Amino acid sequence: MATPVIFMGTPEFAVPSLESLLRAQYQIVAVYTQPDRRVGRGQQIAFCAGKRLALARGLPVIQPENMRQPKILEQLAGFDPKLIVVAAFGHILTPEILTLPKFGCLNVHPSLLPRHRGPSPVAAAILHGDEVTGVTIMLMDIGLDTGPILAQREVPISVEDTTGSLTVKLARVGADLLMETLPPWLQGKIRPQHQEESQATYSKIINKQDGEIDWHLSASELWCRIRAFNPWPGCYTWWQGKRLKITKAMPLTGSGDGEEGRVITLPSPSPLAVGANTGGGVLGLQRLQLEGKREMSVDEFVRGHTGFIGGLLT
Repeated sequence: MATPVIFMGTPEFAVPSLESLLRAQYQIVAVYTQPDRRVGRGQQIAFCAGKRLALARGLPVIQPENMRQPKILEQLAGFDPKLIVVAAFGHILTPEILTLPKFGCLNVHPSLLPRHRGPSPVAAAILHGDEVTGVTIMLMDIGLDTGPILAQREVPISVEDTTGSLTVKLARVGADLLMETLPPWLQGKIRPQHQEESQATYSKIINKQDGEIDWHLSASELWCRIRAFNPWPGCYTWWQGKRLKITKAMPLTGSGDGEEGRVITLPSPSPLAVGANTGGGVLGLQRLQLEGKREMSVDEFVRGHTGFIGGLLT
């Protein structure tokens, strides 16, 4: 008899795990996601990625505002799940829910726990300059990503990786690791390993204001922030009173002349032609987007804005 499974996941990160469960013919009795949100200037209702996939496969979709309502527990119990799989759901599960299924609630978490617990582990790995991150399959408990570990897999972080690209990689690895872990878990062949609390670190909620560039930081720090805050909220500065996004850059060796934020021409043999002074080194600029305009290479931007070289970014 198939094992009844409830899947809880909202964004694109959740999709590979749900697809893999369906492909392996696990019995998905319901999919829980966050409620629909209004997006864009037109404030149109948009379905999340988890809901779109579930509807396409004819699965029941439930979108609670929170998981603490008594009716939610009754509803979950009515499905009689033997396992709950969570991947970026976005809601906290109550102790009653965590103990409801026979095989517990398993979380596909995009970091090597206990490093980078919390709401933004992928961005945190890039912000901290980690060379390696990974995925953890965890048995959930009442703490914030504190549950015992069933399996982990490392994923190297490329110098080109952004939060967007790294999330895609981790989602795929997480789905594969989930599929490898479930059979022995359901057969009682895995002994969960407690996390080492002394090694724990926590990521924080990222706000739109976090994207504003502080030119007193070093070029390496800014490079990490530009990658970590791509695609959201994006890193931006101000030039001639307009918001200027820096979508791609790289730190360069050596120190620039002049005040922090000043745009300079980079001499040969620098791999880039234009940079900006920082609190430590020069940040080579590669791709920019002025508010109201399209994104473009720095060479194209300079050709269209003759006052950019020598200008001050604030």
